[in-house]
Amino acid sequence: MDITLTPADNGRLANLCGQFNEHINQLEERLSVDIKNRGNRFSITGATTCVTSAVTALKEMYNNTEVDQLTPEKVHLHMQETHMEPTPGDANDTSVIHTRKKIIKPRGGRQQAYVASIPKNDIVFGIGPAGTGKTYLAVACAVEALESEKVSRIILARPAVEAGERLGFLPGDLSEKINPYLRPLYDALYEMLGVERVEKLIEKNVIEIAPLAFMRGRTLSDAFIILDEAQNTTPEQIKMFLTRIGYGSTVVVTGDITQVDLPGHTESGLKLVMKILKDIDGISFTQFKSSDVVRHPIVQKIVSAYEKNENG
Repeated sequence: MDITLTPADNGRLANLCGQFNEHINQLEERLSVDIKNRGNRFSITGATTCVTSAVTALKEMYNNTEVDQLTPEKVHLHMQETHMEPTPGDANDTSVIHTRKKIIKPRGGRQQAYVASIPKNDIVFGIGPAGTGKTYLAVACAVEALESEKVSRIILARPAVEAGERLGFLPGDLSEKINPYLRPLYDALYEMLGVERVEKLIEKNVIEIAPLAFMRGRTLSDAFIILDEAQNTTPEQIKMFLTRIGYGSTVVVTGDITQVDLPGHTESGLKLVMKILKDIDGISFTQFKSSDVVRHPIVQKIVSAYEKNENG
């Protein structure tokens, strides 16, 4: 397919292509296409759907060069938006999340499907490698639900197990020991609501951030509940957590089954529920892949390399 980008502007074209054509090379590698250009005329060859995605990316990126300096990272994020798999109901517009501090747009087909599934189900699982936006998007949806008064509180939980370390070896009292494990959840909330508002909502127990063990014996109604790092739950723990859900509540469970830090040969509760709950109405599973990583491009390559090694 041949396209002509207008207006013909050498500075913008250089910005689009990048140093030594690195931006074009990124598109070629990601979309499995071949891109040639002379000035503002581009020729793209490859599979039809991939060529269409490449044309869309080139046009959007060229439009952005009018006001923005492209970088390899920005090109990577553009590719997440343009090389999308078909998603049910075309969630492009409905999946945009509005929070107090920013508007968050899911990138790529799986992120859009994930966000679109949350209001339609009682329990949603987001499973996949680091950097795919599982927890960040879940927190964003929780904040939006709270601010639009769809729920009256947010509850964020995490198992206190990380990379082989144990709480007993950390300095300080229980609160000081637990806080480092919950820091990613605080960071996401601060970004979306601001530090002062988050602290006030925590004081009023409108937002509760706690280790998973604190959920035992409770029924959680009219709440948006997130369990993060669920691969580090035992089968008994995740069953306990999932049976806490009450009326008017939404539960989102996130985790990466390739990074289980449980001691010895303890089975991951997340792996088990993927088998047990997969066919229940009202429960949705979104499986993210390395191609959905939206961090630095090298993260995607690292995840892909590990996947390849594990699959032989």
